[in-house]
Amino acid sequence: MAAVGGHPAQGGGTGKESAPIEFRAAVEALGTARLRPEVRLSPTPAPRRLAPYSYALTATVEVEGEELADGRLVLLHDPAGQEAWHGDFRVVTMTRAELEPEIADDPMLSEVGWSWLLDSLQAHGAGYAEPGGTVTHASSHYFGALSDREPSTEIEIRASWTPADGRFERHLAAWGDLLCACAGLPPSAVAPLPDTQSLGGVVPMPARRRPRSH
Repeated sequence: MAAVGGHPAQGGGTGKESAPIEFRAAVEALGTARLRPEVRLSPTPAPRRLAPYSYALTATVEVEGEELADGRLVLLHDPAGQEAWHGDFRVVTMTRAELEPEIADDPMLSEVGWSWLLDSLQAHGAGYAEPGGTVTHASSHYFGALSDREPSTEIEIRASWTPADGRFERHLAAWGDLLCACAGLPPSAVAPLPDTQSLGGVVPMPARRRPRSH
């Protein structure tokens, strides 16, 4: 499993040193997450208008130099809490992957995509509340000068939830497994964190023929 790198937390234009201790501890906890080696993380500027304090990472799933999925995770913190969150922290994620074109015809695609998120959170023992999000899938067919390209199908999962346990590293690890499931990778054979369940129940999408297009 790979460890997480970090960068100074964004907080309404202030640096990590001026952030509340709870937020600093949460960011440090993300740095202890155990991720599959296929998941590559990079720091990225965090949005500043969603909450007083925020921290963001981008991720890609890479196998043999090919990028199979990508996404972004943002950790938000409002010391005063927000009514919609039912808490003072919120995790916001976006996950994208290109799939086999025929998968777009599966009537259960959206439900399966959403279940991957909830199954991954449960498998890592990540307590959560107030989950919400969307699963979007679209097919592209190419014509004219682009007709030599094969049809493509992309799934995008946008989700947010309120961490209910303070184990932020588990939430990041669960999101990493969601990325891998979308990329079509089989469940990891590496043992999960203590007191967690197996990811054996998570069924990945069939592997794609080619890396994500940009």
